[in-house]
Amino acid sequence: MGRRSNWEEFERLLEQNNITKLYHFTDHDNLESIIRNGGLYSWKNCEERGIAIPKPGGGGIGSLSWTLDQRDRLERYVRVSFTRNHPMMFVAMNEDRISNPVILEIDPQVIYDEDTRYADRNATRNGANVSGKLDDFRKIHFQTVKASKHFDLDIDEQPFFQAEILVKNFIPLKYITNIGNFGIPIPSHPLQLQSKTAYTARVDREHPTAFIFLVDQSVSMRRLTKFNGEDMTLSEAVARIVNQQINELVERCVKNNETRHYFDIAMIGYGQEAYSAWNGNLEGRDFVTPEEIRNNPYLKKVVKEEVRTRKGMVIKDVERKQWMTARHDGNWTHMDKALKRAEGLLENWMHQHHDKDCYPPTIINITDGEYNGATDDEMMQLSNQLKSMFTNDGNVLFFNIHVAPGHVESVTFPATPGELNGNGYGERLYNMSSLLPLNYNEQIRNLFGDKQADIRYHAMGVNAGMERLVKMMRIGTLSSMLVNNNQ
Repeated sequence: MGRRSNWEEFERLLEQNNITKLYHFTDHDNLESIIRNGGLYSWKNCEERGIAIPKPGGGGIGSLSWTLDQRDRLERYVRVSFTRNHPMMFVAMNEDRISNPVILEIDPQVIYDEDTRYADRNATRNGANVSGKLDDFRKIHFQTVKASKHFDLDIDEQPFFQAEILVKNFIPLKYITNIGNFGIPIPSHPLQLQSKTAYTARVDREHPTAFIFLVDQSVSMRRLTKFNGEDMTLSEAVARIVNQQINELVERCVKNNETRHYFDIAMIGYGQEAYSAWNGNLEGRDFVTPEEIRNNPYLKKVVKEEVRTRKGMVIKDVERKQWMTARHDGNWTHMDKALKRAEGLLENWMHQHHDKDCYPPTIINITDGEYNGATDDEMMQLSNQLKSMFTNDGNVLFFNIHVAPGHVESVTFPATPGELNGNGYGERLYNMSSLLPLNYNEQIRNLFGDKQADIRYHAMGVNAGMERLVKMMRIGTLSSMLVNNNQ
Protein backbone atom coordinates (compact mmCIF):
# COMPACT_ATOMS: atom_id res chain seq x y z
CA MET A 1 0.00 0.00 0.00
CA GLY A 2 1.45 3.37 -1.07
CA ARG A 3 1.14 6.26 1.38
CA ARG A 4 -0.13 9.69 0.41
CA SER A 5 2.36 12.51 0.54
CA ASN A 6 0.22 14.28 3.17
CA TRP A 7 -0.51 11.18 5.29
CA GLU A 8 0.70 12.93 8.43
CA GLU A 9 -2.22 15.37 8.16
CA PHE A 10 -4.63 12.41 8.25
CA GLU A 11 -2.72 10.95 11.19
CA ARG A 12 -3.02 14.23 13.06
CA LEU A 13 -6.82 14.25 12.60
CA LEU A 14 -7.07 10.70 13.90
CA GLU A 15 -5.00 11.58 16.97
CA GLN A 16 -7.08 14.69 17.64
CA ASN A 17 -10.25 12.59 17.56
CA ASN A 18 -8.77 9.60 19.41
CA ILE A 19 -9.42 7.19 16.52
CA THR A 20 -7.17 4.15 17.06
CA LYS A 21 -9.15 1.39 15.29
CA LEU A 22 -11.39 0.84 12.32
CA TYR A 23 -13.86 -2.06 12.01
CA HIS A 24 -15.22 -4.48 9.43
CA PHE A 25 -17.94 -6.99 10.25
CA THR A 26 -18.14 -10.41 8.66
CA ASP A 27 -19.34 -13.93 9.54
CA HIS A 28 -17.16 -16.42 11.42
CA ASP A 29 -17.60 -18.81 8.47
CA ASN A 30 -15.69 -16.34 6.25
CA LEU A 31 -12.56 -16.21 8.42
CA GLU A 32 -10.87 -19.27 6.97
CA SER A 33 -11.16 -17.84 3.45
CA ILE A 34 -9.88 -14.43 4.59
CA ILE A 35 -6.84 -16.06 6.19
CA ARG A 36 -6.21 -18.45 3.30
CA ASN A 37 -6.26 -15.60 0.79
CA GLY A 38 -4.10 -13.29 2.83
CA GLY A 39 -6.65 -10.61 3.69
CA LEU A 40 -9.90 -8.90 2.79
CA TYR A 41 -10.74 -8.46 -0.89
CA SER A 42 -13.56 -6.39 -2.34
CA TRP A 43 -16.45 -8.48 -3.57
CA LYS A 44 -15.53 -7.68 -7.20
CA ASN A 45 -11.94 -8.82 -6.65
CA CYS A 46 -13.28 -11.99 -5.00
CA GLU A 47 -15.44 -12.61 -8.06
CA GLU A 48 -12.51 -12.19 -10.45
CA ARG A 49 -10.20 -14.36 -8.35
CA GLY A 50 -12.74 -17.13 -7.93
CA ILE A 51 -12.92 -16.61 -4.17
CA ALA A 52 -16.25 -17.88 -2.87
CA ILE A 53 -17.60 -15.90 0.08
CA PRO A 54 -19.46 -18.40 2.31
CA LYS A 55 -21.67 -15.74 3.88
CA PRO A 56 -21.55 -12.34 2.10
CA GLY A 57 -22.74 -9.67 4.50
CA GLY A 58 -23.96 -7.55 1.60
CA GLY A 59 -26.14 -10.34 0.27
CA GLY A 60 -24.12 -11.60 -2.70
CA ILE A 61 -24.61 -11.35 -6.46
CA GLY A 62 -27.82 -9.61 -7.44
CA SER A 63 -28.40 -8.11 -4.01
CA LEU A 64 -29.38 -4.48 -3.56
CA SER A 65 -26.07 -3.73 -1.84
CA TRP A 66 -23.96 -5.01 -4.72
CA THR A 67 -26.22 -3.30 -7.26
CA LEU A 68 -25.74 0.03 -5.51
CA ASP A 69 -21.97 -0.51 -5.40
CA GLN A 70 -21.95 -1.07 -9.16
CA ARG A 71 -24.09 2.01 -9.72
CA ASP A 72 -21.62 4.16 -7.79
CA ARG A 73 -18.51 2.31 -9.03
CA LEU A 74 -17.60 1.13 -5.55
CA GLU A 75 -17.48 -2.61 -6.25
CA ARG A 76 -13.67 -2.69 -5.91
CA TYR A 77 -13.56 -1.20 -2.43
CA VAL A 78 -13.47 -2.91 0.95
CA ARG A 79 -15.74 -1.02 3.34
CA VAL A 80 -14.60 -0.33 6.90
CA SER A 81 -16.23 1.84 9.55
CA PHE A 82 -15.43 3.78 12.70
CA THR A 83 -17.96 1.89 14.83
CA ARG A 84 -18.15 -1.67 16.16
CA ASN A 85 -21.94 -1.51 16.36
CA HIS A 86 -22.66 -0.94 12.69
CA PRO A 87 -26.44 -0.85 11.97
CA MET A 88 -25.93 -2.85 8.75
CA MET A 89 -24.47 -5.73 10.75
CA PHE A 90 -27.74 -6.06 12.59
CA VAL A 91 -29.70 -5.79 9.34
CA ALA A 92 -27.57 -8.63 7.93
CA MET A 93 -28.30 -10.69 11.06
CA ASN A 94 -32.04 -9.99 10.83
CA GLU A 95 -32.04 -11.14 7.21
CA ASP A 96 -29.97 -14.28 8.04
CA ARG A 97 -27.14 -13.25 5.68
CA ILE A 98 -24.79 -13.74 8.62
CA SER A 99 -25.44 -15.78 11.75
CA ASN A 100 -22.19 -15.65 13.77
CA PRO A 101 -20.84 -12.13 13.30
CA VAL A 102 -17.28 -11.23 14.15
CA ILE A 103 -15.81 -7.76 14.11
CA LEU A 104 -12.39 -7.40 12.55
CA GLU A 105 -10.23 -4.59 13.90
CA ILE A 106 -8.41 -2.72 11.14
CA ASP A 107 -5.24 -0.65 11.53
CA PRO A 108 -6.09 3.00 10.68
CA GLN A 109 -2.99 3.12 8.49
CA VAL A 110 -5.21 1.94 5.61
CA ILE A 111 -6.54 5.51 5.61
CA TYR A 112 -3.19 6.80 4.40
CA ASP A 113 -3.17 4.77 1.17
CA GLU A 114 -3.27 6.98 -1.90
CA ASP A 115 -6.20 5.05 -3.39
CA THR A 116 -8.35 5.08 -0.26
CA ARG A 117 -11.55 7.12 -0.30
CA TYR A 118 -13.72 8.51 2.47
CA ALA A 119 -17.48 8.86 2.88
CA ASP A 120 -19.23 10.97 5.52
CA ARG A 121 -22.07 8.40 5.61
CA ASN A 122 -22.92 5.15 3.80
CA ALA A 123 -21.14 5.70 0.49
CA THR A 124 -24.17 4.65 -1.59
CA ARG A 125 -26.63 6.84 0.32
CA ASN A 126 -28.05 9.86 -1.44
CA GLY A 127 -26.08 12.97 -0.54
CA ALA A 128 -22.98 11.06 0.56
CA ASN A 129 -19.73 12.95 0.14
CA VAL A 130 -17.24 10.37 -1.26
CA SER A 131 -13.73 11.52 -2.02
CA GLY A 132 -10.05 10.86 -1.46
CA LYS A 133 -9.25 14.45 -0.43
CA LEU A 134 -8.09 15.61 3.00
CA ASP A 135 -10.73 18.36 3.10
CA ASP A 136 -13.44 15.77 2.62
CA PHE A 137 -11.94 13.51 5.28
CA ARG A 138 -12.27 16.48 7.65
CA LYS A 139 -16.03 16.52 6.95
CA ILE A 140 -16.54 13.21 8.72
CA HIS A 141 -18.56 13.73 11.91
CA PHE A 142 -15.94 12.29 14.26
CA GLN A 143 -17.92 12.85 17.46
CA THR A 144 -20.91 11.12 15.90
CA VAL A 145 -19.01 7.99 14.81
CA LYS A 146 -17.78 7.55 18.38
CA ALA A 147 -21.32 7.24 19.75
CA SER A 148 -22.11 3.87 21.35
CA LYS A 149 -25.18 3.22 19.18
CA HIS A 150 -26.88 5.12 16.40
CA PHE A 151 -30.13 5.04 18.42
CA ASP A 152 -28.42 7.39 20.88
CA LEU A 153 -28.24 10.09 18.19
CA ASP A 154 -30.78 12.55 16.82
CA ILE A 155 -32.49 11.29 13.69
CA ASP A 156 -30.77 13.91 11.53
CA GLU A 157 -27.37 12.83 12.81
CA GLN A 158 -27.86 9.06 12.54
CA PRO A 159 -26.75 8.76 8.87
CA PHE A 160 -23.32 10.19 9.75
CA PHE A 161 -22.80 7.36 12.25
CA GLN A 162 -22.16 5.14 9.20
CA ALA A 163 -19.20 7.10 7.84
CA GLU A 164 -16.93 4.79 5.85
CA ILE A 165 -13.37 4.26 4.78
CA LEU A 166 -13.18 2.64 1.35
CA VAL A 167 -9.94 0.74 0.78
CA LYS A 168 -9.29 -0.12 -2.85
CA ASN A 169 -9.12 -3.80 -3.79
CA PHE A 170 -7.52 -5.39 -0.76
CA ILE A 171 -6.67 -5.09 2.95
CA PRO A 172 -3.65 -7.32 3.69
CA LEU A 173 -3.85 -9.61 6.68
CA LYS A 174 -1.19 -7.63 8.56
CA TYR A 175 -3.61 -4.70 8.87
CA ILE A 176 -6.30 -6.88 10.54
CA THR A 177 -4.92 -6.54 14.04
CA ASN A 178 -7.17 -9.06 15.82
CA ILE A 179 -7.16 -11.78 13.14
CA GLY A 180 -5.32 -14.11 15.51
CA ASN A 181 -8.08 -13.93 18.15
CA PHE A 182 -10.61 -16.30 16.61
CA GLY A 183 -9.03 -19.68 17.16
CA ILE A 184 -7.97 -20.20 13.53
CA PRO A 185 -4.25 -20.81 12.95
CA ILE A 186 -2.40 -18.48 10.60
CA PRO A 187 0.41 -20.59 9.13
CA SER A 188 3.24 -19.23 7.04
CA HIS A 189 1.91 -21.24 4.12
CA PRO A 190 -1.81 -20.57 3.74
CA LEU A 191 -2.50 -23.83 1.92
CA GLN A 192 -1.62 -25.66 5.13
CA LEU A 193 -4.43 -23.90 6.96
CA GLN A 194 -6.37 -26.04 9.37
CA SER A 195 -9.44 -24.35 10.75
CA LYS A 196 -10.56 -24.69 14.35
CA THR A 197 -14.20 -25.59 14.87
CA ALA A 198 -16.09 -23.01 16.91
CA TYR A 199 -17.75 -23.91 20.22
CA THR A 200 -15.20 -26.58 21.08
CA ALA A 201 -12.99 -24.81 23.63
CA ARG A 202 -12.45 -26.81 26.81
CA VAL A 203 -13.53 -25.06 29.98
CA ASP A 204 -10.91 -24.88 32.73
CA ARG A 205 -9.67 -22.43 35.34
CA GLU A 206 -7.56 -20.52 32.84
CA HIS A 207 -10.36 -20.48 30.25
CA PRO A 208 -13.70 -20.09 32.05
CA THR A 209 -17.05 -19.39 30.45
CA ALA A 210 -20.08 -17.48 31.72
CA PHE A 211 -23.80 -18.01 32.19
CA ILE A 212 -26.48 -15.38 32.60
CA PHE A 213 -29.99 -16.43 33.60
CA LEU A 214 -32.70 -13.87 32.79
CA VAL A 215 -35.90 -14.64 34.71
CA ASP A 216 -39.26 -12.97 34.12
CA GLN A 217 -40.60 -12.03 37.56
CA SER A 218 -43.58 -9.97 36.40
CA VAL A 219 -47.01 -10.36 38.00
CA SER A 220 -48.22 -12.81 35.33
CA MET A 221 -45.75 -15.40 36.70
CA ARG A 222 -48.19 -15.96 39.59
CA ARG A 223 -50.32 -18.16 37.33
CA LEU A 224 -50.46 -21.82 38.28
CA THR A 225 -48.76 -24.75 36.59
CA LYS A 226 -47.96 -28.35 37.49
CA PHE A 227 -44.39 -29.46 38.05
CA ASN A 228 -43.30 -32.88 39.35
CA GLY A 229 -46.87 -33.61 40.39
CA GLU A 230 -47.28 -30.38 42.39
CA ASP A 231 -49.47 -27.37 41.67
CA MET A 232 -47.45 -24.18 42.01
CA THR A 233 -46.94 -20.76 40.48
CA LEU A 234 -44.89 -20.39 37.33
CA SER A 235 -42.44 -18.28 39.35
CA GLU A 236 -41.91 -21.11 41.86
CA ALA A 237 -41.46 -23.75 39.13
CA VAL A 238 -38.96 -21.63 37.23
CA ALA A 239 -37.08 -20.75 40.44
CA ARG A 240 -36.69 -24.45 41.26
CA ILE A 241 -35.45 -25.26 37.76
CA VAL A 242 -32.94 -22.39 37.69
CA ASN A 243 -31.68 -23.26 41.18
CA GLN A 244 -31.29 -26.87 40.09
CA GLN A 245 -29.28 -25.84 37.02
CA ILE A 246 -27.04 -23.58 39.08
CA ASN A 247 -26.42 -26.43 41.53
CA GLU A 248 -25.49 -28.76 38.65
CA LEU A 249 -23.08 -26.16 37.25
CA VAL A 250 -21.44 -25.72 40.64
CA GLU A 251 -21.13 -29.47 41.22
CA ARG A 252 -19.24 -29.76 37.92
CA CYS A 253 -16.68 -27.40 39.41
CA VAL A 254 -16.02 -29.50 42.52
CA LYS A 255 -13.06 -31.89 42.54
CA ASN A 256 -11.59 -33.33 45.75
CA ASN A 257 -13.73 -30.85 47.67
CA GLU A 258 -12.04 -27.96 45.84
CA THR A 259 -14.39 -25.62 43.99
CA ARG A 260 -12.73 -24.65 40.75
CA HIS A 261 -13.47 -21.45 38.86
CA TYR A 262 -14.82 -22.86 35.60
CA PHE A 263 -17.80 -20.53 35.29
CA ASP A 264 -18.99 -17.04 36.16
CA ILE A 265 -22.74 -17.04 36.80
CA ALA A 266 -25.20 -14.14 36.96
CA MET A 267 -28.95 -14.07 37.61
CA ILE A 268 -31.03 -11.12 36.43
CA GLY A 269 -34.68 -10.81 37.39
CA TYR A 270 -36.95 -8.42 35.56
CA GLY A 271 -40.39 -6.90 35.70
CA GLN A 272 -40.74 -3.17 36.18
CA GLU A 273 -36.94 -3.01 36.43
CA ALA A 274 -34.00 -5.37 35.89
CA TYR A 275 -31.97 -6.33 38.95
CA SER A 276 -29.72 -8.96 40.47
CA ALA A 277 -31.86 -11.98 41.37
CA TRP A 278 -29.46 -13.46 43.93
CA ASN A 279 -30.72 -13.72 47.51
CA GLY A 280 -28.99 -13.95 50.88
CA ASN A 281 -25.29 -13.14 51.10
CA LEU A 282 -25.09 -12.78 47.31
CA GLU A 283 -27.90 -10.23 47.10
CA GLY A 284 -27.12 -7.38 44.70
CA ARG A 285 -24.16 -9.19 43.08
CA ASP A 286 -23.77 -9.66 39.34
CA PHE A 287 -21.30 -12.38 38.31
CA VAL A 288 -20.34 -14.71 41.13
CA THR A 289 -17.94 -17.65 41.19
CA PRO A 290 -18.88 -21.29 41.81
CA GLU A 291 -17.04 -21.20 45.16
CA GLU A 292 -19.09 -18.19 46.28
CA ILE A 293 -22.28 -19.92 45.19
CA ARG A 294 -21.37 -23.18 46.93
CA ASN A 295 -20.56 -21.38 50.18
CA ASN A 296 -23.58 -19.06 50.21
CA PRO A 297 -26.88 -20.88 49.65
CA TYR A 298 -29.84 -18.71 50.61
CA LEU A 299 -31.78 -21.61 52.05
CA LYS A 300 -32.32 -25.34 51.80
CA LYS A 301 -35.74 -26.61 50.88
CA VAL A 302 -37.35 -30.06 50.53
CA VAL A 303 -38.96 -30.29 47.11
CA LYS A 304 -40.50 -33.00 44.98
CA GLU A 305 -38.25 -33.96 42.13
CA GLU A 306 -38.07 -36.58 39.39
CA VAL A 307 -35.31 -39.04 40.33
CA ARG A 308 -33.95 -42.00 38.38
CA THR A 309 -34.01 -45.34 40.28
CA ARG A 310 -33.66 -49.00 39.34
CA LYS A 311 -37.42 -49.05 39.00
CA GLY A 312 -37.37 -46.10 36.62
CA MET A 313 -38.16 -42.42 37.11
CA VAL A 314 -40.02 -41.68 40.34
CA ILE A 315 -41.05 -38.52 42.24
CA LYS A 316 -39.24 -38.23 45.57
CA ASP A 317 -38.73 -35.62 48.28
CA VAL A 318 -35.19 -34.23 48.03
CA GLU A 319 -33.38 -31.41 49.80
CA ARG A 320 -32.18 -28.72 47.40
CA LYS A 321 -30.16 -25.57 47.87
CA GLN A 322 -31.71 -22.34 46.63
CA TRP A 323 -30.08 -19.07 45.70
CA MET A 324 -33.08 -17.46 44.03
CA THR A 325 -36.59 -17.33 45.42
CA ALA A 326 -39.84 -17.19 43.50
CA ARG A 327 -41.02 -13.66 42.76
CA HIS A 328 -43.89 -12.29 40.67
CA ASP A 329 -44.45 -8.65 41.53
CA GLY A 330 -43.52 -6.62 38.47
CA ASN A 331 -46.39 -4.84 36.74
CA TRP A 332 -44.44 -4.59 33.47
CA THR A 333 -42.29 -7.08 31.56
CA HIS A 334 -39.26 -4.92 30.78
CA MET A 335 -37.22 -7.59 29.04
CA ASP A 336 -35.35 -4.77 27.29
CA LYS A 337 -33.88 -3.64 30.60
CA ALA A 338 -32.73 -7.20 31.32
CA LEU A 339 -30.99 -7.44 27.93
CA LYS A 340 -29.26 -4.09 28.49
CA ARG A 341 -28.07 -5.21 31.92
CA ALA A 342 -26.80 -8.48 30.45
CA GLU A 343 -24.94 -6.58 27.72
CA GLY A 344 -23.20 -4.42 30.31
CA LEU A 345 -22.11 -7.49 32.30
CA LEU A 346 -20.80 -9.21 29.18
CA GLU A 347 -18.88 -6.17 27.97
CA ASN A 348 -16.85 -6.24 31.19
CA TRP A 349 -16.48 -10.03 31.11
CA MET A 350 -15.33 -10.03 27.46
CA HIS A 351 -12.79 -7.30 28.20
CA GLN A 352 -11.31 -9.40 31.01
CA HIS A 353 -11.09 -12.52 28.81
CA HIS A 354 -10.44 -11.03 25.35
CA ASP A 355 -7.07 -12.74 24.98
CA LYS A 356 -8.21 -16.23 25.97
CA ASP A 357 -9.72 -19.11 24.00
CA CYS A 358 -12.92 -19.22 26.09
CA TYR A 359 -16.15 -21.04 25.32
CA PRO A 360 -18.69 -18.26 24.55
CA PRO A 361 -21.03 -17.07 27.33
CA THR A 362 -24.58 -18.43 27.36
CA ILE A 363 -27.69 -16.37 28.12
CA ILE A 364 -30.91 -18.19 29.04
CA ASN A 365 -34.02 -16.00 29.11
CA ILE A 366 -37.18 -17.50 30.65
CA THR A 367 -40.45 -15.64 30.24
CA ASP A 368 -44.17 -16.40 30.36
CA GLY A 369 -45.50 -13.55 28.29
CA GLU A 370 -44.92 -10.76 25.87
CA TYR A 371 -42.47 -8.03 26.68
CA ASN A 372 -43.66 -4.45 26.86
CA GLY A 373 -42.06 -1.05 27.15
CA ALA A 374 -39.98 -1.54 23.96
CA THR A 375 -40.77 -1.98 20.27
CA ASP A 376 -40.05 -5.17 18.31
CA ASP A 377 -37.28 -3.33 16.42
CA GLU A 378 -35.66 -2.24 19.68
CA MET A 379 -35.80 -5.78 21.05
CA MET A 380 -34.25 -7.18 17.86
CA GLN A 381 -31.47 -4.61 18.08
CA LEU A 382 -30.77 -5.48 21.72
CA SER A 383 -30.75 -9.22 21.08
CA ASN A 384 -28.52 -8.81 18.02
CA GLN A 385 -26.08 -6.74 20.07
CA LEU A 386 -25.82 -9.64 22.50
CA LYS A 387 -25.42 -12.26 19.76
CA SER A 388 -22.75 -10.19 18.01
CA MET A 389 -20.47 -10.38 21.06
CA PHE A 390 -17.89 -13.12 20.79
CA THR A 391 -14.88 -14.85 22.28
CA ASN A 392 -12.10 -16.53 20.29
CA ASP A 393 -14.29 -19.66 20.25
CA GLY A 394 -17.55 -18.24 18.90
CA ASN A 395 -20.46 -15.88 19.48
CA VAL A 396 -22.58 -15.48 22.59
CA LEU A 397 -25.47 -17.97 22.64
CA PHE A 398 -28.89 -16.49 23.44
CA PHE A 399 -31.68 -18.91 24.45
CA ASN A 400 -35.31 -17.79 24.81
CA ILE A 401 -37.78 -20.03 26.63
CA HIS A 402 -41.51 -19.29 26.79
CA VAL A 403 -43.06 -21.22 29.69
CA ALA A 404 -46.62 -19.91 29.62
CA PRO A 405 -49.36 -22.54 29.44
CA GLY A 406 -51.64 -22.17 26.45
CA HIS A 407 -53.34 -23.82 23.54
CA VAL A 408 -50.45 -23.48 21.13
CA GLU A 409 -48.60 -26.73 20.47
CA SER A 410 -45.30 -27.05 22.33
CA VAL A 411 -42.33 -26.28 20.09
CA THR A 412 -38.72 -26.91 21.08
CA PHE A 413 -35.64 -25.89 19.08
CA PRO A 414 -37.46 -25.06 15.83
CA ALA A 415 -35.52 -25.06 12.58
CA THR A 416 -37.93 -22.74 10.73
CA PRO A 417 -40.49 -20.09 11.74
CA GLY A 418 -43.15 -22.26 10.10
CA GLU A 419 -42.92 -24.72 13.01
CA LEU A 420 -44.45 -22.04 15.24
CA ASN A 421 -47.82 -22.29 13.44
CA GLY A 422 -48.46 -18.58 13.23
CA ASN A 423 -47.58 -17.81 16.85
CA GLY A 424 -46.56 -14.17 16.48
CA TYR A 425 -44.86 -13.89 19.87
CA GLY A 426 -43.04 -17.15 19.24
CA GLU A 427 -41.78 -15.82 15.92
CA ARG A 428 -40.40 -12.73 17.65
CA LEU A 429 -38.54 -14.92 20.15
CA TYR A 430 -37.35 -17.10 17.26
CA ASN A 431 -35.80 -14.09 15.54
CA MET A 432 -34.18 -12.94 18.77
CA SER A 433 -32.61 -16.33 19.53
CA SER A 434 -29.25 -17.70 18.45
CA LEU A 435 -28.80 -20.12 15.60
CA LEU A 436 -27.36 -23.12 17.42
CA PRO A 437 -23.97 -24.49 16.37
CA LEU A 438 -24.01 -27.95 14.80
CA ASN A 439 -22.35 -29.59 17.79
CA TYR A 440 -25.61 -29.07 19.71
CA ASN A 441 -27.47 -31.31 17.26
CA GLU A 442 -26.49 -34.63 18.81
CA GLN A 443 -27.70 -33.44 22.21
CA ILE A 444 -31.01 -32.35 20.73
CA ARG A 445 -31.52 -35.64 18.90
CA ASN A 446 -30.72 -37.61 22.04
CA LEU A 447 -33.32 -35.67 24.03
CA PHE A 448 -36.13 -35.54 21.51
CA GLY A 449 -35.27 -38.23 18.98
CA ASP A 450 -36.90 -36.51 16.02
CA LYS A 451 -34.27 -34.33 14.41
CA GLN A 452 -31.93 -34.81 11.46
CA ALA A 453 -28.18 -34.47 11.83
CA ASP A 454 -27.55 -31.49 9.57
CA ILE A 455 -30.47 -29.18 10.41
CA ARG A 456 -29.71 -25.84 12.12
CA TYR A 457 -31.93 -25.15 15.09
CA HIS A 458 -32.79 -21.99 16.93
CA ALA A 459 -32.16 -21.68 20.65
CA MET A 460 -35.76 -21.27 21.77
CA GLY A 461 -38.93 -23.01 22.82
CA VAL A 462 -42.54 -21.92 23.00
CA ASN A 463 -45.16 -23.19 25.45
CA ALA A 464 -42.71 -25.78 26.70
CA GLY A 465 -44.00 -27.74 29.69
CA MET A 466 -42.02 -27.69 32.90
CA GLU A 467 -40.46 -31.13 32.36
CA ARG A 468 -39.37 -30.18 28.86
CA LEU A 469 -38.00 -26.92 30.21
CA VAL A 470 -35.56 -28.95 32.34
CA LYS A 471 -34.35 -30.72 29.20
CA MET A 472 -33.98 -27.42 27.36
CA MET A 473 -31.99 -25.93 30.22
CA ARG A 474 -29.57 -28.83 30.04
CA ILE A 475 -29.06 -28.09 26.36
CA GLY A 476 -28.48 -24.45 27.23
CA THR A 477 -25.71 -25.44 29.62
CA LEU A 478 -23.94 -27.67 27.10
CA SER A 479 -20.64 -25.96 27.77
CA SER A 480 -20.67 -27.50 31.26
CA MET A 481 -20.11 -30.83 29.52
CA LEU A 482 -16.81 -29.52 28.15
CA VAL A 483 -15.31 -28.97 31.57
CA ASN A 484 -11.74 -30.15 31.82
CA ASN A 485 -11.64 -31.60 35.32
CA ASN A 486 -7.89 -31.97 35.17
CA GLN A 487 -7.31 -28.23 35.31
